[in-house]
Amino acid sequence: MNLKKKWSPGTIFAFTIVFLGACTMILPFVWMISTSLKEANLVYKIPPEWLPNPVDWKNYIEIWKAADLVTGIFNSCLITAVVLTCSTLTSTMSAFAFSKLRFPGSSVIFLMLMSTMMVPGVVLLVPSFILYSKLGWIDTLLPLIVPVSLCNISNIFFMRQFMTGLPKGYLDAALIDGCSYFKAYWRIFLPMCKPAIVTNGIMLFMGTWNDYMGPMIYTHSPEKRTIQLAIALLSSHYEQQTDIPLVMAASLIALLPVLILFITCQKYFVDSLALTGIKG
Repeated sequence: MNLKKKWSPGTIFAFTIVFLGACTMILPFVWMISTSLKEANLVYKIPPEWLPNPVDWKNYIEIWKAADLVTGIFNSCLITAVVLTCSTLTSTMSAFAFSKLRFPGSSVIFLMLMSTMMVPGVVLLVPSFILYSKLGWIDTLLPLIVPVSLCNISNIFFMRQFMTGLPKGYLDAALIDGCSYFKAYWRIFLPMCKPAIVTNGIMLFMGTWNDYMGPMIYTHSPEKRTIQLAIALLSSHYEQQTDIPLVMAASLIALLPVLILFITCQKYFVDSLALTGIKG
């Protein structure tokens, strides 16, 4: 009886739709791997070959000479590490204040912060560039680090939704025991927010690591290039001059950190989204 209910026509249909949707997302990744192992003259072969013959591993060796991936990886790792650390602290502290503390104007301030999410990012490009020019930040990594580290509205909103579902009694008990607000935040609420912090970290890591427009606008010297700019320089304006397998090999190298992070932390990702949706 349970088996019949489990494999009902509706369940089979839903599973089929989900499976087909998953294939549409996996196939481009498989094609990228396949292309990275091909010779350049076999990329546009008709019909296309999913299994490269012969398998050419030299693309993963030549890519380190063709593009300055070492500098790009170092700069991307530096930017991402600082942004993850600082943004986690600022967003969780702000979320704790907005969800557990009551101070004059808290609702108004939060609504003002939320309203900034409705402003398209492209609208702020010119004012931001002028501001960073006056500060002397152009061709440095600061425009890519400071704004996201100090005020990430989406992270603050997500963390506030999660902390709102945590009982306020924990804060009251901590205050009765003599804890300060910061101590209660650091020792009680921050450890309880681990699933949400990991989820925020994954999304923030992907956004920072894959950022292309920011480095392209605010940096121009080779020693300030990120991994995405290094990959973009491999592509020329003329298709016949682009070594597609080399670009695919570099893209796969850039994708691996994101893929590994998501696979290892997907449990926290699902748990935090579920809890935020139920208790938010």
